[in-house]
Amino acid sequence: MVDEVTVGAAAARTGWSARMLRYLEQHGLVVPRRTPAGYRLYGLAELNQLRTLADLRRRFGVELAAIVFAARLRRDAELRRAVDGWLAAAADAGSWIEWEQRKHERLLAA
Repeated sequence: MVDEVTVGAAAARTGWSARMLRYLEQHGLVVPRRTPAGYRLYGLAELNQLRTLADLRRRFGVELAAIVFAARLRRDAELRRAVDGWLAAAADAGSWIEWEQRKHERLLAA
């Protein structure tokens, strides 16, 4: 069984820097327990999250900023709707351009 470890020990065990661990916590990706004095303590669950996050980045070539944004999309319904709407409109814009191009081709052929 793994006892809880401090930020320095968690960094050493997982290959993340202590600074990056604070960044991950700030963005809600890996949130360790805090002692009454405010020290971060990483348990087995958090250490496993750190290892699987590193694996996810390697396997898919994903930057942390993209994962942070994906996590924000999951938490923020308004942002999710806005992005979904924009993506749908962007997809429709391609169809509209193709339609206009075909229309102009038909006019030129007539």
